[in-house]
Amino acid sequence: MTSRTVSHLNDAMQHCQSVLDQCPVGHPDHAAALTNLAYACLGGYIQNHLQDIDITTSLFRETLALRPQGHPDHASSLYNLIIALNWRHRKESTTVYIHESAQLCCKLLPLCPEGTYLRSIGVDGEVDYVICKLPVDASDEGIHLRRNILELCPVGYQLRPRALDLLAEALETRFKKCGNIDDIDETIQLRREAVFLCPEGHSDRSRFLNNLALSLAIRFDNQGKPNDLDEAITLYEESLHLWPVGHEYRNFALDNLGGALVTRFKKRGDIDDITRAISLRREALTLCPPGHPSRATILNNLALALITRYGESYVSEDLNEAIDLYRESHLLTRLDHPERHVILYSLSRALCSRFMHTRKNGDVKEAIQLCQETLVSLPSLHPDRHFSYRWLKDAYLSRYQIHQDPADLSLAVENSRLSSRHPTQGFPDRIVEAYNWTIAAEQHRHGSALEAYSTFFELLDAHLATRSSATSRREAAAAFHHATSLPVDAASCAIRNGNLRHAVEFVEQGRGQQWSLASRLKTPVEDLESANPQLAHDYLELSKCVSNAAQSSATMINRAAADRAATEYRRLTRQWEAVVAEIRDIRAFSRFLLPPSYEDLQAAARHGPVIILIASQYSCSAIIVPTSGDLLNVPLLSVSLTELNNLKDRFARAIRHASVMGPKVPRNDLIVLLWTVWEEIMLPIVNVLQHDLKLNLRSRIWLCPTAAFTFIPLHAAHPFQTKADGSKESCLEDLYICSYTPTLSALVRSRQMMKKRVTPSFATIGQGQPGAGKGKALLAVDSELKLVHKLVPAAAKRITISGDTATRAGALKALEENTWVHLACHGKQDPTQPYNSHFVMRDKHLTLLDIMEKDIPHAEFAFLSTCHTAVGDEETPDEVIHLAAGLQFSGFKSVIGTLWEVNDAVAKHVVEAFYKYMFMDLKDGKGVVMDCSRAAWALNCATHAVKTKVPLEQRMVFIHIGV
Repeated sequence: MTSRTVSHLNDAMQHCQSVLDQCPVGHPDHAAALTNLAYACLGGYIQNHLQDIDITTSLFRETLALRPQGHPDHASSLYNLIIALNWRHRKESTTVYIHESAQLCCKLLPLCPEGTYLRSIGVDGEVDYVICKLPVDASDEGIHLRRNILELCPVGYQLRPRALDLLAEALETRFKKCGNIDDIDETIQLRREAVFLCPEGHSDRSRFLNNLALSLAIRFDNQGKPNDLDEAITLYEESLHLWPVGHEYRNFALDNLGGALVTRFKKRGDIDDITRAISLRREALTLCPPGHPSRATILNNLALALITRYGESYVSEDLNEAIDLYRESHLLTRLDHPERHVILYSLSRALCSRFMHTRKNGDVKEAIQLCQETLVSLPSLHPDRHFSYRWLKDAYLSRYQIHQDPADLSLAVENSRLSSRHPTQGFPDRIVEAYNWTIAAEQHRHGSALEAYSTFFELLDAHLATRSSATSRREAAAAFHHATSLPVDAASCAIRNGNLRHAVEFVEQGRGQQWSLASRLKTPVEDLESANPQLAHDYLELSKCVSNAAQSSATMINRAAADRAATEYRRLTRQWEAVVAEIRDIRAFSRFLLPPSYEDLQAAARHGPVIILIASQYSCSAIIVPTSGDLLNVPLLSVSLTELNNLKDRFARAIRHASVMGPKVPRNDLIVLLWTVWEEIMLPIVNVLQHDLKLNLRSRIWLCPTAAFTFIPLHAAHPFQTKADGSKESCLEDLYICSYTPTLSALVRSRQMMKKRVTPSFATIGQGQPGAGKGKALLAVDSELKLVHKLVPAAAKRITISGDTATRAGALKALEENTWVHLACHGKQDPTQPYNSHFVMRDKHLTLLDIMEKDIPHAEFAFLSTCHTAVGDEETPDEVIHLAAGLQFSGFKSVIGTLWEVNDAVAKHVVEAFYKYMFMDLKDGKGVVMDCSRAAWALNCATHAVKTKVPLEQRMVFIHIGV
């Protein structure tokens, strides 16, 4: 600034001061004089002539006070103060001034719409400065301010994408600190809009693509949704394309894409992913030479990729290079860097791996110290404390495995406990840690094993409850496919600890998780309606809302719409959970919708013992739940899980072989297998039933198989031996009337719903001509329908749906409107997505999901004369997700299903015999009412009656499920 300019400025300030002196407080021009003086002072500050800005801002504040809201010059006074505060922030970079300026902008813009004088002289420029310079503040107040600023940027405003992204950044930061899934969901919604507003060719598109991908990757880490990871990689690839060689941000694109590929490699194991990830990050490191601000981050991330590959290939060069990179990154990172803890526990992890290879105690000692240092630095609720606990656990466990010091094992378990229960980390990571805890506790025979199993099931249940549809819950559960054996392993652990009740609860909780989550919105509330009608009404209404939200989200393809629907689903779920909590405050309803206790489950055995068959890698056994008295454990010492899996595969081959044999050809392979089932599995159980329980012949029993047992026809177990007197040895179905149940809860629920009896109506539904590409014609279907129709008591209302009327909608309507149903058509179990298992109709498939979404409390009985209706998928066998279970879930109390393919030409003999026995006491509408609980007895009698007409595999294909 020249001396002449300074002189002019001083003259102006003196003149303005003189005018102000002549316009004291109360003078009509006092505010104008203050403004002129303030502008003169501001000019000096801008030109670096005056260092003190406090006088300037004080003058503008005093002017604003004299021109309150409603004053014609109020808007211009706000604008003047904003200019001063922005200039002060430019020079001093002090957060408090830009915050105040932002708050004033929120007041100013509504007062000066487009076309007004202030908008023409530069208001937008000052607002733009505030939008871009306001620092990220993840506090509630900071996010509220960002929301207000976004409202000032309507669609079409050039800085709206930037305002969207900055609000998203604040929400994402809060999510990282607190772990609230709603924050990351909203972040993704905001960033989707930002990308949408920046089409191809827009200068900011690449940045917003990268940021959206980053948020999707974060949500994947927290929630485990596969689509998020795939979409993130696609966006990163596009972003990398827009930042070619030479672009200043290319290193970020390379690093981020590399990180997503590392994550995908961990999930899917494709070696090409980890190889490319390392290559991308090496390229990124070359773009960040010593002195580059991002070098420490890239070093750390390259090390992570190398240590990940080491976990697969165990090449020591990868491990040693990773440690060197971590150390260099550590040296370059400031003590106050917000991500320093990540480098520390990552280095700890690498050192721990090297300790297991070299057994140098210095490595594991340093690993422990590094994790402890991260715990000191992180706040108590920071999500990343989960990883500090996890790697600290690994260090202690590694040292225990080498030195066998019990103190190390205790410390490892305690850190497993802390890691899996850390409340602000996402469920997937905590579930994995709980699973690892169960493995370690079993391997080292630690007393915390039962606690570890319980923790796993609690976390998985809570995780699945966040998913709004049955399909997404099943996908979420399948992500932990390595843990599918945990229900039976937990039960085995409880048995080994002498706690049979806990074993039953474990099997029920793990085996029926999908069904229990779906059924909680269908729980009968008659008792609650008597105790508190208003609360019952609120519960039912919210249950409908949650169910509707779940069904609508299940059909959404648009990702943004699906994200919004998921947020709405969680909002409704929180309201629903609040009502449930209120219900549990009533003494008589303290366990409302909680996992059932053994006392609740024993009701399943009210009409006969339930036999739970447990197939675990640790032991195979059966638990008998009696009608009264103590549980009985039957060790199955002659079989192992490996042998059961082999037996299951041999049955599948024998059934396929029998299907192409003549009806009179002996089924020798099947006979040998059924004898094995009798000798090694069912005979020890029968001995206990006969000698300990004194169970009468022809009493009812229920089989509840798990794991490999679910694929073995246990009901058909047979000794195939002759006694000394020439009579045949009794088989299982000679001794008892066998039924199956998917879970004990399903049987209890069906019995409870038996109270709702209505006038019977019978629908026969058949589709023998399904159409092109849907399977071969079933020539015997129409004759089977006529046969059934003739055998049904005349007193029952009867309808038949077949041919062109047997459509998806027609069949679904018949299921809803009738209490008894006979279904004859093609049935298909989908091995990869069991909720898509279906009955083949003329137009569209009638899927398991279609059936589950219906609530048919008056339904009683269904005969499924179709293929594969009572066997689940191999990926999650303990969830028993099949068509027969779906009908039971929707309301049918008693169901006849099939284990494999049905030959419709011979099945009609079983069908005819079944209905003759079923209705044998109903003569011309007289006698007892139609009773679905007779179905198991009728099926037992029918299969005995048709021995000479129907081959063995076609007799044993039918099973009874339910009451």
